[in-house]
Amino acid sequence: MKKVFLVGNPNSGKTTFFNALTRSNEHVGNWHGVTIENKEKEFHFGEDRYILSDTPGLYSLNTLSFEEDVAAKAILENQNCKIINLIDINALQRSLYLSLCLLERGLDVVIAINSFDKKPNCQIDYSKIKQMLGVEVLQINASKKETLSVFQNALKQPKKRANLPYFDGKFTQLDIKTQSERRYEYIDKIISLCAKQNDRVYGANWFDKIALNKFFAFPIFLLILAGIFYLTFFSLGSWISQVLSGFLNVISQPILTFLQMKVGSSWVFDLFNVAIFGGLNTILSFLPQVVLLFLFLTILEESGYMARAAFIFDDILGKIGLSGKSVYTLLMGFGCSTSAIMTSRTMEDKNAKIKTALLCPYMSCSAKIPIYTIIGGAFFGAKNIFVIFSLYLLGVVIAICISKILDTTILKSDRQGFILEFPPYRTISVKKVCKTLWKNTKEFALKVGSIILAMNIVVWVLSSFSFKFEYVQNGSMLESFGRLIAPIFTPLGFGNWAIVCCLLAGFVAKEVVVSSLAMFNGVDAGATNLISSSILLSTSVICFKSNAAVLAFLVYCLLYTPCVSSLAMLRQEVGRKWAFFSVISQLVVAYVVAFLVYNMVFAFEVFGFAAICVIVALAIIVLSFVFLMKRLKKKKCCSYCDDCDKICKLRK
Repeated sequence: MKKVFLVGNPNSGKTTFFNALTRSNEHVGNWHGVTIENKEKEFHFGEDRYILSDTPGLYSLNTLSFEEDVAAKAILENQNCKIINLIDINALQRSLYLSLCLLERGLDVVIAINSFDKKPNCQIDYSKIKQMLGVEVLQINASKKETLSVFQNALKQPKKRANLPYFDGKFTQLDIKTQSERRYEYIDKIISLCAKQNDRVYGANWFDKIALNKFFAFPIFLLILAGIFYLTFFSLGSWISQVLSGFLNVISQPILTFLQMKVGSSWVFDLFNVAIFGGLNTILSFLPQVVLLFLFLTILEESGYMARAAFIFDDILGKIGLSGKSVYTLLMGFGCSTSAIMTSRTMEDKNAKIKTALLCPYMSCSAKIPIYTIIGGAFFGAKNIFVIFSLYLLGVVIAICISKILDTTILKSDRQGFILEFPPYRTISVKKVCKTLWKNTKEFALKVGSIILAMNIVVWVLSSFSFKFEYVQNGSMLESFGRLIAPIFTPLGFGNWAIVCCLLAGFVAKEVVVSSLAMFNGVDAGATNLISSSILLSTSVICFKSNAAVLAFLVYCLLYTPCVSSLAMLRQEVGRKWAFFSVISQLVVAYVVAFLVYNMVFAFEVFGFAAICVIVALAIIVLSFVFLMKRLKKKKCCSYCDDCDKICKLRK
C-alpha cells in the first residue's frame, strides 16, 4: 500500500481535500494551526489502495513553528513517497514558494491548484505552468469529490524531474539570501507568463470596514455572542431539549412500569429509574445546546469571521504575553477544554504555550451549560440570559488577569509575531455543517455521554449505600464524606453536604453536577422544570436560600478545576508540574472569586445600592494609595534615565 503526503500552506484547503478523498470529517478552519499533527487514512482508486497523510500547514521547509516542524519532518523522512502539493489559486506566489522548496529536494511532487471560489483571484494556463515546472499540475476543487478523480492517473505516473533553470543543486545554508531571491524571481516569471490576475484584493470585503472598525469591532463581536447564547440556551435550544426529554420519557415509562411490577420499589428499580434513565435524561436535556454551540462556532469559522476575531484580539492579548493565535485556542475552550488545550501546542513561545493551556479551563465549556440554564433559570427566569452572558465574560476577564499575572512573574513572554490571512467571506456549506453536527453529536454521545452515565451510577451507589453496604435513605457513604468537608464552603453560601458532593462528582465531568443534583432531590434528571423547582424548596436536600448563594455557586462551577480528561491533556501538553499548578490555582481562584461575589451580592440584597457605593468607594481609595506609593517610589530616582530602576537598585 503506497503512502501519499498532502502538503500545502495553511488555509489552502488540505483538510477539506483530505475529508473529500478519504470520506472523513476532520476539523476544517480558516486558521494557521487547525491541523497540528499528521492525520492518516486509507483511500482507493479502483483496486489501487493508498494511505493519505494530511500534514500541518507550512510556508517553506525552513520551519518557524511547532506545526511546521511536524510537517517538514514527515516530508523529509519519507522522501520516496508521492507528495500532493495543494496550492490556493488566490495565493499563488506564496504557495509556489513552498512548491519550489519541495522540487529542489528532488521529491516526487504532484501540484494541485485548488480553486474553490466562484470568482478566483486569477486565471491560470495550466498547460504552460506544467511545462515551466516540469511536473504534473492539476486543477481541482477540494470541496467537490467528483473533481478529485483527476489524481487517479497522476498517482500512478513515475517520478518526473522538475524544470528549475535557476537551481543548480548546490545551494548551501550560507547563500540563503540568494536562494530566496532566485525562487521569487522564477515565481514572478511563472505568474507573469501563466496567470492573469484580477485587480481585487483576496479576502477584502466592504463589511470589514465595519467589522474591524476600532469603535464597532468589539460591540459587534459581543452582539454576535449574545445572539448565539440566546438561541442556544433559551429559544431554540430549550425547545429541542424539551422535545428530546419527552421522547425519552415515552420510551422509558413502559420499561420502568414493567420493572416495578417485577421487583417493586427496591434498589434495582431505583438503579434504573434514578441512575440509568436519569443519566440518559441529563444527556438528552442539554445535548441540543452543546450541538448548537458547536454549530454556531462552525458557522463563524466557515464564514471567515473567526479570523477577523483573532485580528481584533491580537493587540489586547499581546499586552498579556499572548498573541492572536491564542484566540482560536481560547474560543475552542467554549466548546471543549480538552480539545482546546491540545491546540495550544501551536504556540512558538514555550511560556505562551503554557499560559494558553492554563487559561483554557477558565473558558466556560459546553459541559457547564446545564448548570447555568437549570440552576440559574430557577432563580432568575428570563433574566438568566444576562447571568449566563456575564459568566462567560467573567471567565474571559479572569483568564486575562491570570495571564497578566503570569506574564509579569513566572511566565514572561516576548512579543510574538502573528501571521494571519483573511479568507473571503463565504457562503456556508449545508453539507459541511451537517457533517460537523453529526460528528459532534456522535462524539458527545459516545465519549462524554458514557462518562456521564457511568459517573451517575457511581454517585447513585455512593449516595444510596452506607459503609456497611446497606441500602439507606440517610447516612450514605457520600453523605458522610460530604458533611466532613461541607463547612469549607459555608463562607460561599452553599455549605450543604449534597451540593459539595455534586461539585466532587463534577471533577470527573461537569455534566454530572446536574444529574447528581436531580438524584439527591429525588426528581427526574430530564425534567429540567422539576429540578429548577426543587432547589427553591426548603424541604429539598439541595436548596439555595438566596440569589447570592446561587451566583456564588455558578461562579465556583465556572472557575474550579476542569474535568479529568482536560487535566490529562494538560499534563500531556505542559507537564505534570504545570498541570498540578493549574489544579491548585483554579481551586484557589474559584474560592476567592465566589467568596467575593457572594458577599458583594449579599451586601446588596441586605443594604441595597448604598452598599455597592461604599464598596466602590473603598476600592477607589485603596487603588489611589497604591498608585501614589508607586509614583512616590519612582520620584526618588532620576526621571531622565532609561535605566533608572536598575541604577536605583545598584545604589541600594
